[in-house]
Amino acid sequence: MKLASLKHGRDGRLVVVSSDLAWFTDAFLIAPTMQAALDDWERCEPRLRALAESVDHEAVPRGRFHERDAAAPLPRAYQWADGSAYVNHVELVRRARGAEMPDSFWTDPLMYQGGSDHFMGPRDAIPLADESWGCDLEAEIVVVTGDVPQGVTPDEARDHIRLIGLVNDVSLRNLIPGELAKGFGFVQSKPASALSPVFVTPDALGDRWQDGKLHGALSVQLNGKDFGRADAGIDMTFDFGVLIAHLARTRSLVAGSIIGSGTVSNRDADGGPGKPVDQGGLGYSCIAEVRTVETILTGAPATAFLRHGDTVRIEMLDDRHHSIFGAIEQEVVGI
Repeated sequence: MKLASLKHGRDGRLVVVSSDLAWFTDAFLIAPTMQAALDDWERCEPRLRALAESVDHEAVPRGRFHERDAAAPLPRAYQWADGSAYVNHVELVRRARGAEMPDSFWTDPLMYQGGSDHFMGPRDAIPLADESWGCDLEAEIVVVTGDVPQGVTPDEARDHIRLIGLVNDVSLRNLIPGELAKGFGFVQSKPASALSPVFVTPDALGDRWQDGKLHGALSVQLNGKDFGRADAGIDMTFDFGVLIAHLARTRSLVAGSIIGSGTVSNRDADGGPGKPVDQGGLGYSCIAEVRTVETILTGAPATAFLRHGDTVRIEMLDDRHHSIFGAIEQEVVGI
């Protein structure tokens, strides 16, 4: 089952989308918003699933689904916590700013609490007031939970995952070191993120969803050129069950909590940092990572951070080359 929110007010209007992302039908009589559906999932889920089957079989009135009309599936959420499940990425980015990585990072997930009061839609522009801030894309996987009790185990936590999608976790790299030096975490360096047009239930992903991990190449394009295609199911040190259990160790989570994987990152076949796509590698899911690799190889980064007019596209395709979640496609604009 695939769900989306069309732009309408602050919280969007819940719609059910066909499997091929071509059609939608309104779900207002079941739940007016995605958050309302998550709050009453036991009642709403079977009714939404039946409606999804009707959409696919042309048994209900349908309209064409246009991704440009979509808001973020959850335009504002009760919680947004982003982990760092791909420790290869953490190691490389810390190396870029001269920070040692403790061994504990391989056994205990990193996680920060992000701003959840506003998520950008998949076609919304990325506003950037100052190019010197070092604007970066970060292509990630996200899950949305139902209510999660405190102290849940990783195995139990996986059963609380309701929906899966993509995010562009925008980062202002040149502001991060100063903020982290204060010892209190990200604030200004983490502006609003953008979510994929649709979120998908785990069962609709088939074999791509296994053991709390989404498998498949995450396509990233920068200014129309292939930039990354790392496999989200490879080199993921901590699955989503572990990430959710980590967050829920000392508190319960409410329905509608969004948990991020951190930047998807694969090592090269020889165990070293990944190679660019144009050199036969799997590329990168953020600019900071390629800049680190360039520094390791040549002594200095060559790839610039995002500038006004640059475009970013993030998407995952199925085995028939059809989009699973729709595409995040954004232009960086000045404000």
